Amino acid sequence: MAKFIFQTKDAAELKPEYDAVIIGSGGTGISAAIQAHELGLNVVVLEKNEALGGNTNKASSGMNASESNVQYQHGIIDHNEDFYKETMKGGGLMNDPSMLRFFVDHSAAAISWLKDHDIVVNDLTITGGMSRKRCHRPANFAPIGAFLETNLLKVADKEDIPVFNNSRVTKLIQNSDKKVTGVEVETNDGVKQVNAKAVLLATGGYGAAKDIIAKYRPDLADYKTTNQAGATGDGLKLAESVNGQLVQMNLIQVHPTAQTDNSRVFLIGEAVRGEGAILVNKAGKRFVNELNTRKIVSNAITNLHEDGAYLIFDQGIRNHVKAVDFYDSVGLVEHGDSLKDLAEKIGVNAANLVDTVSTWNKEVEADHDSEFGRTTGMDRGITEGPFFAIHVHPAIHYTMGGIHINPNTEVLDTNGNVISGLYAAGEVSGGLHGNNRIGGNSIAETVIFGRQAGIKMTEFIRNK
Repeated sequence: MAKFIFQTKDAAELKPEYDAVIIGSGGTGISAAIQAHELGLNVVVLEKNEALGGNTNKASSGMNASESNVQYQHGIIDHNEDFYKETMKGGGLMNDPSMLRFFVDHSAAAISWLKDHDIVVNDLTITGGMSRKRCHRPANFAPIGAFLETNLLKVADKEDIPVFNNSRVTKLIQNSDKKVTGVEVETNDGVKQVNAKAVLLATGGYGAAKDIIAKYRPDLADYKTTNQAGATGDGLKLAESVNGQLVQMNLIQVHPTAQTDNSRVFLIGEAVRGEGAILVNKAGKRFVNELNTRKIVSNAITNLHEDGAYLIFDQGIRNHVKAVDFYDSVGLVEHGDSLKDLAEKIGVNAANLVDTVSTWNKEVEADHDSEFGRTTGMDRGITEGPFFAIHVHPAIHYTMGGIHINPNTEVLDTNGNVISGLYAAGEVSGGLHGNNRIGGNSIAETVIFGRQAGIKMTEFIRNK
């Protein structure tokens, strides 16, 4: 089967007016475009980069949802209230309650909406801070991000939704009443003005914005990032230019398992631990509950002062995480026919590693982690050779802070009032995740609030 390649439009085809302009082509922007288009809006998507998809392409684990039909098909009884409480706890009780409530209550509908568009995520895994398998992913265990982006673009292609790449929005246009009425955009065909009745900022976060990180978190200024190079906070700057309010900008998530040994940084998805991998130090011993929240696991690795740690897993775990095949293809995975062989290759204490894995396997069998109280990601032990290791370090991964929005995705100004005609959704917005984003919640956010933005922009335009 030929690989699907989405055809972007030539800049000369950009029209002077649309109902809605959507800035950003990741999961949020394309979900919003599809939903708004299907509700009757004439929409356009503008992407500054050559490639489409932004950070969505890098997501690997899955998308969280509770009370979904997929869970019931797997015999899992979940509750929205549990999802809410666990996410609030994971976010240090700093999550915006109304945003989180909307997110949780509309999570199952997002899974169903994807299925309605032949985008099926009917397998489940678990991520840190969650008590149940609510992280939905494709049945072939493919990384969720590229899978979702490719399939959303297929829908956009089928519905003939125009997407322009190499199109950087540099200005939001307002009328005398401060309503946002369009954008200025730099294209290969020159600078153009595009008028619109509504504008959506779906530009992603600022994980690759050294200037913004240095301003709000100078302690992280030298950290590497898992983000794509275009995650430079453009949407935040556009919002600020029209008096949009930013919130929780100091809340930046460091992901515990990134491979940072080379110039290119690779995120090692939480699904590896969710399917049974453990973390060990140079002594070959575990040192943390691997599926605690990302903040706690990251701090535990940093506090080793040992140049990171090692993820240890076997062929059985690898069979349940297809992303490992990619990690291996780019040289990130060490192999060993035995645990002793693996330990020698990665420079950890071999006898201790053998003992650690033996103890872990017994505790998996007993379903009781006496050392660190891990209760999830224990469906299988580390028993089936060959055995594998990935060297990991914490790295900047996600920016929880951003534009202040309400559950309608309307942007609020510095006085807390709605800026008419301006919307924001996805990582560009702040408040949903508190001080620590739960793995699997970002991709869910793109679909849940992307759809919501499409709905609310349509409602706003219809009521004009």
